[in-house]
Amino acid sequence: MDLIQRLFTAALVAGVLSGTAASVVQQATTIPLILEAEKYEVVTPPPAPAVAALAGAPAASHQHDPVREVGEGVPTTLEEAMQRIGLTIVSNLLTGVAYALLLSAAMLLAGRPVDARRGLVWGAGGFVAVSLAPSFGLPPELPGMAGADLELRQLWWLAAAAGAGVGMAALAFARNRLVIAAAVLAAALPHLVGAPHPDSAEGAVPPELAAHFVTASLGSAALFWAILGAVCGWLTGGLVGEAEQRPALRVQPGAR
Repeated sequence: MDLIQRLFTAALVAGVLSGTAASVVQQATTIPLILEAEKYEVVTPPPAPAVAALAGAPAASHQHDPVREVGEGVPTTLEEAMQRIGLTIVSNLLTGVAYALLLSAAMLLAGRPVDARRGLVWGAGGFVAVSLAPSFGLPPELPGMAGADLELRQLWWLAAAAGAGVGMAALAFARNRLVIAAAVLAAALPHLVGAPHPDSAEGAVPPELAAHFVTASLGSAALFWAILGAVCGWLTGGLVGEAEQRPALRVQPGAR
């Protein structure tokens, strides 16, 4: 019971630290991009040529462009902005604690010596599995971007993340070549099948804004996982050592 309690404590500390750091970085990187993209969510179609002719409008080429308007999701008051920031922080903290629990449990089950430096390697693995590998098929998206059905995208992301995690675990710990080959195939299978995409890739968000958001999102995720892995490794190292020593502490029969 004490081991589980300390594991939860380590996950809580690591999750809060990584979630807080990610929230601070996001306020300066991804959040401004999201607010800018939400201005493109409401798009008024251009008037039809016949309607424009009846209205006496000149047939200039620029008049065929859609009219951008501010979307409803953009906060207009300080209260709305603060509420949005608060929800973002809470979401990052909960996500951090959840991932920290998974990462700390994986470190404990692996039974290998771990510290802050080795925890950083674990964090890099988490970043590759959860953020980098799925982004090859489904990069982070801004509001207003065209996308396939949400459930299909969630299922593909889950398959890509789980496959990447299994593949890296097999490469790190497995000794059987057949097991390693099967794990690598499981990691590659979602990408071979292909991620779900909409019939039309057209969207209201400018491509350069979307590309900037992908870079900023992956950078924020890398920082999140680096802190998460290092802190988990630092706090979980003692737990791994205790778990390995416990069988040796049993009293042998007949011993005094």
